Amino acid sequence: MTTHRNSAPAHTRSLPIRQLVLTLLGWSIALIIFFPILWMVLTGFKTETAAIADPSFIFSPTLESYQEVQARSGYARFALNSIAVAFGSTFLALLIAIPSAYAMAFLPTKRTKGTLLWMLSTKMLPPVGVLVPIYLIFRDVGLLDTRTGLIIIYTLMNLPIVVWMLYTFFKDMPKDILEAGRMDGASILQEVFFLLLPLTLPGIASTGLLSVILSWNEAFWSLNLTSSKAAPLTAYIASFSSPEGLFWAKLSAASTMAIAPILILGWMTQKQMVRGLTFGAVK
Repeated sequence: MTTHRNSAPAHTRSLPIRQLVLTLLGWSIALIIFFPILWMVLTGFKTETAAIADPSFIFSPTLESYQEVQARSGYARFALNSIAVAFGSTFLALLIAIPSAYAMAFLPTKRTKGTLLWMLSTKMLPPVGVLVPIYLIFRDVGLLDTRTGLIIIYTLMNLPIVVWMLYTFFKDMPKDILEAGRMDGASILQEVFFLLLPLTLPGIASTGLLSVILSWNEAFWSLNLTSSKAAPLTAYIASFSSPEGLFWAKLSAASTMAIAPILILGWMTQKQMVRGLTFGAVK
């Protein structure tokens, strides 16, 4: 008798190949995205001559650029400004956005959808279009070159995104849980603090982290609304561009020092960000 072996289906045999191709494609895209950061870090360990004349990966590393950057300006002062502005604006944005998103998600009106779309449309406006009026307002009220001024402008900048994300997270919440709280006599504040916030904490955390990252990386407003006292790390990087030209090694060293804290924060909180951004995606 002839024995016939059961051959695996064609789609099953092709599955490992597809996984291999997708894995290689993912790593290739990741390396392309990461390459500028790697190049910047390596350039920071070169001398100015080597940074311009020798673009290779093989060189004798030196801390000369980092030493000159530290000697020229106080990194700690700029970093402290960035921390205060990024976390201050995020806290204020969440303070405003949580009740706003709650009202839109659980107490909608016929204008809710239009309001959300209008808020999102404000992100399409180029910042330079409102630079002059904001600059004049800040000048008249004494907010130029202050942390308070940057916190206000960064809050307004990130508020549409924060409201939209929280609205999405709150919308995915089962309303039965909140209704059960109301039946037990919970007030609106108790409903928000003891039911809604604990259940949507991953989404709130990822929204806050995204707001911190956006505030940390913002350069346009910091360069135009500050000069020395409240200048964050984005202004610190720009200070290494001079009329004499770009000093690539020093600029790379300063940029590495500026992005290091937010990269470390992102690496430490990546699980929370992924969990929060996928919150409610699988029912």
